[in-house]
Amino acid sequence: MSEGRTDTAAGGRLSHLLDSPVIGMSPWIAMAVLVGPGRFELAVSIALALAVAIVIAGRIRRPGSSFKILEIADVVFFAVMAIIGIFASPATHRWLENYSGEVASIALMAIALGSMACRVPFTLQYAREQVPREFWGDPRFLRTNYYITGAWGAAFAVAAIAGAYGDLVLHNSNNLWTGWVIQIAAIIAALQFTQWYPDVVRARSLRERGLSGPPEPPLSSLLIPLAGYLTPVGIVVLVSGAGPVWLGVALIVLGIALVKSMSRRDKEAEPEVSR
Repeated sequence: MSEGRTDTAAGGRLSHLLDSPVIGMSPWIAMAVLVGPGRFELAVSIALALAVAIVIAGRIRRPGSSFKILEIADVVFFAVMAIIGIFASPATHRWLENYSGEVASIALMAIALGSMACRVPFTLQYAREQVPREFWGDPRFLRTNYYITGAWGAAFAVAAIAGAYGDLVLHNSNNLWTGWVIQIAAIIAALQFTQWYPDVVRARSLRERGLSGPPEPPLSSLLIPLAGYLTPVGIVVLVSGAGPVWLGVALIVLGIALVKSMSRRDKEAEPEVSR
């Protein structure tokens, strides 16, 4: 019996992941994080393979379902990038290795802003698969998707700016801070907001209607993963020598202290919520 429950729970988690806009953004995340000098082919190949796999998986899970804006953009953009990479001159190929990460980030930011301007934020198509049809026209539901789509647009704007600063100002595409730390932090923030904010809206809606349900998740549940991210960054700083020793130690200590502090506050708040 326990085995059956475990399989069901695992299947439920997998289904939830496949219905999330995060899965549609995974090719862009892979491209933004992996691309760099000598890694253009690898980054584009992985991103395109993910994009195609997502489309196929979506059609298998929901036969006859319509294609999503993000799915189409994924395949078209990375297929074009792959074709350009194959036929590009050596100079163009070097340019792509340096700047294709920023191009990908700017492209996703444009898709996010464009979908919002067209009043169909791209997360809306994913959300409708998880919410009953009677809620689709609810202003709160629509506003939630505008915020989440905007969060992803902002995250990739930060990634593009950080990457461009590393390439154009520091002349170092592999700079730890601009090429990795800042960009990954932006993606973590968007991922967390995507998970956290709908639960906040749902809890507030239930409370306003006088219905019982899970309590509103605290702000700390959004921030804990970002605080925890400081510790591995500090370790990388110490190992790679990308900063002074004191900075690496400070980031490790600060990350551990913040996570412990916010986790303790969450636990202390739980009895109050239940009462």
